[in-house]
Amino acid sequence: MNRLKQKGNDVRRTIAKDSGKPFAGTLATWGTVPKGTAPHKGRAFFISGTDTAVGKTVAVMALGVLLQDQGLDVGIMKPIQCGGRDTEWLLQTLKINDPLSLVNPYFAKQPVSPHIAFRKQRAKIDIERIKKNLQTLRQGHDVVLIEGAGGLMVPIQGDYLMLDLIRDLDVELILVARRGLGTINHTLLSIAQARQCGLTLKGVLFNETQPKNSGIPEKTNPQAIASLGAVKILGTIPYLKSWEVGQVKRHCTHSVDVRFLLGSARKRSTRRWQEEDKKYLWHPFTQMREWEKTDPLMIASGQGSYLIDTDGKRYLDGVSSLWVNVHGHGRKEMDVAIQEQLGRLSHSTLLGLSHPPAVELAKKLIDIAPRGLQRVFYSDNGSTAVEVALKMAYQYWQNIGKTKKTMIVHLANSYHGDTLGSVSVGGIDLFHRVYKKLIFKTQQIDCPDFYRVQRGKRNLLVVEEVVNNLEKLFQNSHKHIAALIVEPLVQGAAGMIVWPEGILTRMKKLCAKYEIFLIADEVATGFGRTGKMFACNHEQVTPDFLCLAKGMTGGTLPLAATLVTEQVYQGFLFDHKEQKSFFHGHTYTGNPLACAAALANLKIFEKDRVLAKLQPKIKYLSQRLKMFYNLAHVGQVRQKGFMVGIELVKDQAAKTPYLWEEKIGVRVCQEARQRGVILRPLGNVIVLMPPLSISRPEMDQLLEATYGAIEQVTSLDS
Repeated sequence: MNRLKQKGNDVRRTIAKDSGKPFAGTLATWGTVPKGTAPHKGRAFFISGTDTAVGKTVAVMALGVLLQDQGLDVGIMKPIQCGGRDTEWLLQTLKINDPLSLVNPYFAKQPVSPHIAFRKQRAKIDIERIKKNLQTLRQGHDVVLIEGAGGLMVPIQGDYLMLDLIRDLDVELILVARRGLGTINHTLLSIAQARQCGLTLKGVLFNETQPKNSGIPEKTNPQAIASLGAVKILGTIPYLKSWEVGQVKRHCTHSVDVRFLLGSARKRSTRRWQEEDKKYLWHPFTQMREWEKTDPLMIASGQGSYLIDTDGKRYLDGVSSLWVNVHGHGRKEMDVAIQEQLGRLSHSTLLGLSHPPAVELAKKLIDIAPRGLQRVFYSDNGSTAVEVALKMAYQYWQNIGKTKKTMIVHLANSYHGDTLGSVSVGGIDLFHRVYKKLIFKTQQIDCPDFYRVQRGKRNLLVVEEVVNNLEKLFQNSHKHIAALIVEPLVQGAAGMIVWPEGILTRMKKLCAKYEIFLIADEVATGFGRTGKMFACNHEQVTPDFLCLAKGMTGGTLPLAATLVTEQVYQGFLFDHKEQKSFFHGHTYTGNPLACAAALANLKIFEKDRVLAKLQPKIKYLSQRLKMFYNLAHVGQVRQKGFMVGIELVKDQAAKTPYLWEEKIGVRVCQEARQRGVILRPLGNVIVLMPPLSISRPEMDQLLEATYGAIEQVTSLDS
């Protein structure tokens, strides 16, 4: 270390001699921290190289992209630039709107060392100006990345080196290095010099500057530097032909670790997002008066079965981000499919035009759907998929002359979405009663809560009762009934009510007998959630309409589809003059990006044999769920495949429900969040619906956190 110190002093003396100014100070004085430093909003990191041409600008760009991807507001600064247009490129690539004079206060045309370039321009660099500019940038950004000119020992002017600037700016240092031959020497010398001078070194980031295969040095040098230099290795930026932002995200997200850079910047960012959320957003199904009193959880990214918040904390996604995520977050095949389609076509209407992704997906959906469904009509979400089915069913009978068939029949406790048409066939009074004067008239039939059936009745008797009542209605009113709409096998929003076997088959037979359409709303149950691709597959039922959404794109982009039989389709084929087309459509119907995502989703189902691998997971889940009956306030555990509802009651024997105002489900989910699991209740029912890709250890985490949360919260009310 003494030799390093002496070498540093020799360098400074040489510089002083060359500049004609006396040498001032020693390296031992460089570690002094300036007193009275003003507090800053954002953190700042100084990016310096171990030698020339290591790619500091590329490193700043990659770090900026990755930090922005974490939800942070990133600023950049290049206080001193000699030649080139690096600063403008960074501002443009990272879409930063700060003025160039603020970001790059000192520019010299000649690409040489600053102490020569600015002397030739007869310009003096004012360090106080650089400090003030940085302070302004830190007030406006969560993180500021500062790129130096050259390495640590590069002279700026006189005997003032880049090291002095880093110290005076009071910022943390990141070293950028190559991985090849010679890097150990250069990098360890730079590490030693930084520490000798009292700088805070956050780590070393390697940058592949050449398109060559990694040899022994490239593979072993980082570990050697980590060990010999006792320093954190931040990863490696791979060589890329294109520095487009999407390419950087794809290739650098898993090879460069930016988590340790976030720290307090994350907390500042989180507070800002929370404040602005409460100022500008209106959340669905949320009492905003209560929301405004909370600190909302801000999700920044996802990885596998986990969501990661803006503070870097990981949470198991126990409800698949509202029942949509199928194969885990950040699945590479999904991202690649969307990016590739984005390079071809992001959107084109299906009104009067078509495009390959929509055609290819329609064919694939027909291939995997229950046999007999032949046509696909796209829309945007589950509600619109149902709306399409209702309007088609109604118009079909009008088109063919059976104009009295206008009534839609639905089940009690049903939920089919939030558009006025889908609300009309909803049976959950809490959600729908306020809109009673806006919706059309329907016929509701009982589909009892099998948990609270009359004592002594078995499920078989309940099924008979439901079917008999339905047949009586059909016998008396079939000339006026256009369709029956159901959520097959599992009524989701009702609290995961699972039907006994056979009821769907009986419903289909009655619909066929009385010439009434069967609409199967599989928005929630489709794409593997019940253990088969579609719930209808459990009983080999082909509905007249199959409504799909949620998991269709694997949880990436909004897309829905309504599949129909050829009979339905033929009911709309008339001469143009008769005006019997289906007058319905959406601007983003069949969006190419969403179709590409859906195709990638279905390819993963095939390639990974998802449904086959799901079966042992379902059995394991069934076994583990039995433990919840050990809890005094669990009334019933309902499961169909990966759809689970755990109903909480005040009294097991009497099946007494908790009151709405007690918010038992909300409180349990809040406690589960403290245990690292995100859930969302349906009233007194705790819903578990994890991604199909979840592992057994992750299932254990989900179940144990849920169990502990229920036990903790219900014991307080006992």
